[in-house]
Amino acid sequence: MAARPTWKGYLKVSLVNIPIKVFPATESSATISFNQLHGECNTRINQKKWCSHCEREVPNSEIVKGYEYEKGRYVVLSEEDFENVRTESTRVIDLVQFADESSIDPMYVDRTYYLAPDGGVATDAFAVMREGMKGKVGIGKLALYGREYLVAVRSHGKGIVMHTLHHAAEIRGMDQVEELNSVPAKVKPEEIKLAKQVISTFEAPLNLKDYKDEYREGLQEIIDAKIAGREIVAQHVEEPPKVVNLMEALRRSLNRVSEKKKAPAKATVANGKAAAAPKRKRA
Repeated sequence: MAARPTWKGYLKVSLVNIPIKVFPATESSATISFNQLHGECNTRINQKKWCSHCEREVPNSEIVKGYEYEKGRYVVLSEEDFENVRTESTRVIDLVQFADESSIDPMYVDRTYYLAPDGGVATDAFAVMREGMKGKVGIGKLALYGREYLVAVRSHGKGIVMHTLHHAAEIRGMDQVEELNSVPAKVKPEEIKLAKQVISTFEAPLNLKDYKDEYREGLQEIIDAKIAGREIVAQHVEEPPKVVNLMEALRRSLNRVSEKKKAPAKATVANGKAAAAPKRKRA
């Protein structure tokens, strides 16, 4: 099924305006969703919008949006009021600054979207801007879903991606986590050296496609088993041992990796079963 755009407007860099469409880069349908049921009869629970003053259920046609400016006092905003907020970001992503792509801290990234040219006339300008911003990230603003976002735009493959960003005021300071106050600022050099050795044994080219959502798969297996009336056998998960001696734990980690590397390779025989590699004859 073809992706549908969630926003249409212009990508602006100085005097260059490129008609674009914005598409979500992530799939919410990949998660398993649940409904709330009444435990006694398995009937789906209905969420009713109830007015305690009128003591009746209120249909959507009677619901308005109100801002509480004092306790229990509201000012009502109509759809026309929202339409009257005409900032440039409702139609234009104006990139007002560029910086190195690495300057964006992943902590600030909220959601990711794909940008695509809107119409054949825009494709050439879109391609030129994509190539021109390689290695760089452009910062601008975009009004989306009823609020204005700070966004970062960068070249990606044959297209351009956009990240909505958290504002600095939304990021909590690490000093608010009291448990970190007891963490020592300095550690022993020999411990650092051994830790780096353990980490280096796990280094490999990163491809996130190699990782699966095992929790989702396990949950789907349980759902399928319940539908089919099969018995569910829970897998035993051992509690990880507590680290009493850090240096000893690091040394054991290195030894485990070394033993795996030294393990004899298995050869595949004609019937498809794995067989141990033949032993070498002594001279």
